[in-house]
Amino acid sequence: MSKIFTILSGLLFFGLLSSCIFTPLAFDEKKWAETVNNTEIKDLYTDNINNGVFYNPWLAQEDRSFSRFLRWRFSKTPTYTDEAVKNKPQFFPDLIERITALPDKQDFISWIGHATFLIRLDDQYWLTDPIFSKRALLPKRITPPALIAEDLTGLNGKLNVMISHNHYDHLDKASLEALPENTNYFVPKGLKEYVESFVSGSVTEMNWWEELQLGKDTALTCLPAQHWSRRIFQGYNTTLWASYMLSSNGRTIYFAGDSGYFKGYQEIGRKFDTIDYALMPITAYDPRWFMHYPHMDTKEAIRAFQDIGARYFIPTQWGTFHLGDNPPGLPALDLHRDINEMQLDRSQYLVLNIGEIRML
Repeated sequence: MSKIFTILSGLLFFGLLSSCIFTPLAFDEKKWAETVNNTEIKDLYTDNINNGVFYNPWLAQEDRSFSRFLRWRFSKTPTYTDEAVKNKPQFFPDLIERITALPDKQDFISWIGHATFLIRLDDQYWLTDPIFSKRALLPKRITPPALIAEDLTGLNGKLNVMISHNHYDHLDKASLEALPENTNYFVPKGLKEYVESFVSGSVTEMNWWEELQLGKDTALTCLPAQHWSRRIFQGYNTTLWASYMLSSNGRTIYFAGDSGYFKGYQEIGRKFDTIDYALMPITAYDPRWFMHYPHMDTKEAIRAFQDIGARYFIPTQWGTFHLGDNPPGLPALDLHRDINEMQLDRSQYLVLNIGEIRML
């Protein structure tokens, strides 16, 4: 593993040194919007696997070859403002102490960092894409997590984990291994055997549109996302990617995972007419010519939020890892700018700080 890390680090370092070889490719936002608009809702329900490879049936993914990746890494990086480079979420300490001090029946959402949230609903706890490690394979964490796995051992209630896909910033083996032994895991198709190989809790595999009843008042639905999967020793798209809808005791929370903009948000909004909170990704959208298919920019994230018709938008995946060209703190600034320019209701957009608790 150390040899692989050294090789990947060397490639990345060489790419950074050579970042002015290519001029970034142009990107036509209007053409991309038309491409999305021309997709069919019915294709969201088409079989999503062919010869052992998963895919998005509504819109084929463009070239994700290594040569295209190298073109991105060897292209000139845009210049960003000092404000964008320096912007970070605030860090609220002592999260686990503040959680244990809450009343027994108080439901909440708390941002741990990146795509990791801790949610309490109806006496159960839910973790989304837990990563507490200092690195996501290569990218180094720039802000600490609000808690670590060991902090969760004393929680009074069942712990459940939702995994959206197998990328290293969403499925962190070390973080999952450190979770309490009786944790329940919910993963997309193709990931059960891998996750079972290093955790002791139960692992349930789900496909898009599959719903599980988890007790009298709790349901979890696996839903489509527009993304892809790959991991060392796991082939390209041999495991699925997903989003989830969690409903419990009259409250509904949508975890979008990682996704580009697609018509699936319209269909999700149609099928779930009452969504309280939408955890929407705003991450790694620069350069648009390379990132537009699997990642949304802030304008697209707002449109997706409006499509599903949720009451509140909570941004995810900003301010933790430097994954695209854009600085990790830029998405929050772009989101605030878009809210102002579009004259949106600011009270609907809850930009949490790390370790902040939002009471439900």
